[in-house]
Amino acid sequence: MIYLNLFLTFLKIGAFTFGGGYAMLPLMKQEVLLNAWMSEEQLLNFIAVAESTPGPVAINMATYIGVETGGLFGAFVATLGVVLPSFVVIMLVAKFYEKYKNSFIVKNCLTGLRPAVIGLMASAVITLGFGVLFPSGLSSIAFNFGTFASIVVFAIIVYLAFKKVSPIKLILLSALLGIAFGYAEKLIF
Repeated sequence: MIYLNLFLTFLKIGAFTFGGGYAMLPLMKQEVLLNAWMSEEQLLNFIAVAESTPGPVAINMATYIGVETGGLFGAFVATLGVVLPSFVVIMLVAKFYEKYKNSFIVKNCLTGLRPAVIGLMASAVITLGFGVLFPSGLSSIAFNFGTFASIVVFAIIVYLAFKKVSPIKLILLSALLGIAFGYAEKLIF
């Protein structure tokens, strides 16, 4: 039963989110928490790992969640579920795009999808950002070293990203800053 649930859940995620892995994160988070496959903290930690490893974040996430909940076969069915809708859509687009690329409906459909994709990506940034920067929630914000360190790392990385620093350098710098703040926290507290 878990395999069918994994497949159908990730098929739904793959079918109803446009814009790639980051646009899938809000729906993926909702489904993972709803099914109690992992905690929000575990999910946030794996998003960080999935982002810093090769491959699309959505496929990495589906594979990881699948292996955590259903072993190797769970990883297979979750990954198949998330990839299958995109595969079918790309095959259909490849077959019919040349014929219909100037169609009024196709042009306007694509124009309408752009803001939705940006909105989904912004939603992922905001919800995941609050989970990382304020793990205890906004109502119980109390100054602690972890929150301070997260905000400092976030500010540095955002500043450098706007300066067009290479994403590889940003990922490595983030990891180094996280390690440094982790050691500092142990020494101070």
